[in-house]
Amino acid sequence: MVRKSKQLTTSRTTTCPPTCHPLEELKQRYLLYLQLEKNASPNTLSAYSLDLDQYVTYLDKISLHSPTDITSVTISHFLESLHKRQLSPRSLARVLSTLRGFHKFLLAEGYTADDPTELIDSPKLPKTLPSVLTLYEVDQILRQPDGSTPLGIRDRALLETLYATGIRVSELTNLKQTDLLFDEGFIKVLGKGSKERLVPIGNSAQQWIQTYQRESRILFASKGKSEDYLFLSIRGTKLTRSMVFRLICKYAKAAHITKEVHPHTFRHSFATHLLEGGADLRAVQEMLGHSDISTTQIYTHIDREYLKEVHRTFHPRQ
Repeated sequence: MVRKSKQLTTSRTTTCPPTCHPLEELKQRYLLYLQLEKNASPNTLSAYSLDLDQYVTYLDKISLHSPTDITSVTISHFLESLHKRQLSPRSLARVLSTLRGFHKFLLAEGYTADDPTELIDSPKLPKTLPSVLTLYEVDQILRQPDGSTPLGIRDRALLETLYATGIRVSELTNLKQTDLLFDEGFIKVLGKGSKERLVPIGNSAQQWIQTYQRESRILFASKGKSEDYLFLSIRGTKLTRSMVFRLICKYAKAAHITKEVHPHTFRHSFATHLLEGGADLRAVQEMLGHSDISTTQIYTHIDREYLKEVHRTFHPRQ
C-alpha cells in the first residue's frame, strides 16, 4: 500500500536512496513544487492532481512502486488504457503533458536517471478552430438579460465585461472592485502564473459595471462573504466558473444561437474581431495575456478561414 509523507518538500530530506520514495509522495512533492516554484493556479493544480492520481493508481495496480522502474512502455500502456476508456486525443495529450512535467521533475531532482516520456509521441490532434460569434450574435446575447432586475443588470455587466476585455472566466470571477481603473480606461487582471496585466475596457462595459455596482451588487453583498469581489451570487459569494458557464448557455439559447457557446467563446470572439478590424497581433497577445505569440496566431487562422468563406460566398467564379 502506498504511504503518504507527513511532511512534503520539494527536495529529498532523508538519506535513503531514491527508490525508497513511494510514487504518491513524489506526486505530492511535484504538486508542491508547481505551487511554490511555478505559481501554478488552483485550477492547474487540480487538473494535474487528477491526471497523476490516475497514473499512480495504474502503477500501483501493476505493482510498480519505484520511479526508476517506469519505462516508455509503461507509459504507452497507461495511455492505451485511457484510450480504451474513450478518452479523446486532446485529453490524452493533456495527460501526457502532465506526465512529461512530472518525469522531468523526477529527473531534475535526482529520483531517476532518465525521462521515459522522451520517446512518447503526442497524439495527433484534429485541427479544429475555436467557435467564434459574429457581431450580430454577440449583440443578440448581450440583449438577453433583463436590465430592469438586479440579476439581469449583473448578467449584462458580466457579459459586457467578457466581450469588452477577452479575459478568461477564472480572471472574471476573481476580478475585484479595486481592479477597476476606469479613470485610465483599464482593468487589472491576475492571469496564469499570477502574472498581472492591464486590459483596456470600453465605455459600454464600464457603464454597465457601474450600474451593477450601484443598483445590484449592493443588494447581493454580504458582510464576511463578498470581500471585494466584483461579480456576486444572490448569496453574496463570488460567482464560480460553473455559474458563469450556465448563465452564458442560458442567454445563448435565449438568443437562438445554434453554435456551441461558452465563456471562452467570448474570448475567441474578442480576439478575432480585433484582428479583423486591423489590430496588431502583439497588442492582442498582450491583452489576452499569452506568453507565446504562437498561441495568439490561431486567431489569424480564424481570420483567414473567414476570408475564404467570404470569397466562396460572394466571388462570381466559384
